[in-house]
Amino acid sequence: MSNRIYAVRYGHLDRLSDLNFIGGDDHAQRMPLDYFVWVIKSEARTIVVDTGFDAAGAAQRGRTLLRPVGAGLAAMGVDAREVQDVVITHMHYDHAGNVPLFPQARFHVQDAEMAYCTGRAMTHPHLAAPFDARNVMDMVQRTFDGRVVFHAGDDELYPGVTLHHLPGHTLGLQVVRVQTARGPVVLASDAIHFWANLQRAIPFPVVADVVAYLEALRKLQTLAPSIDHIIPGHDPEVLQRFVPEPDAADIVRLDLAPMARGVS
Repeated sequence: MSNRIYAVRYGHLDRLSDLNFIGGDDHAQRMPLDYFVWVIKSEARTIVVDTGFDAAGAAQRGRTLLRPVGAGLAAMGVDAREVQDVVITHMHYDHAGNVPLFPQARFHVQDAEMAYCTGRAMTHPHLAAPFDARNVMDMVQRTFDGRVVFHAGDDELYPGVTLHHLPGHTLGLQVVRVQTARGPVVLASDAIHFWANLQRAIPFPVVADVVAYLEALRKLQTLAPSIDHIIPGHDPEVLQRFVPEPDAADIVRLDLAPMARGVS
């Protein structure tokens, strides 16, 4: 069964590179963030990975919402109302908003992530800042509705689609490994914001556990045959390196080989 993978850009933030690495960057330059959700399609099913932020979240945090997530999915023929499986890589505001768009979905979350975002860590403003209480409450409600599937570490979601617990950025972050025609592709989400975080082995400054983050970088590289098979969570280069979908702005195919030689 052939899995296709799409990155769908929905938001943007201009910033400098010294904000993207612990310890800063001695040669600070423009290094913006793009915001993505991802879609895994096969003949059998459609899986959405992460749910982005909405207009209220964008306004609150000074982000640019380029296109609502629901509209981005619709542009590639995915009706959020019919999606059955949504993987939440972690519960930060830019990955776990828009939950009401998916009324039929089961939400796949790590035990450790729900414990993290509903526990004592959230009494520390520094750790709580990237979370939106509305999103957390949405997920708690869906837990009581029987619509959250909890995973304790690495797990198989479906044949050819596996979840891998890589704490560091948050305590319950999970990545998604997808078997494709070009080999296993890892949707790394915020295990790395940029390919440069992996190359330099320097964490993004929003981090719950630095040691765990660095160990996660090592494990991440064992999950993929090359760095071109690891897809970072916020790197604008994703749109430059991969094949664009015809007539669909800001959507690229990740299961196809990069258009040019990737980083190494």
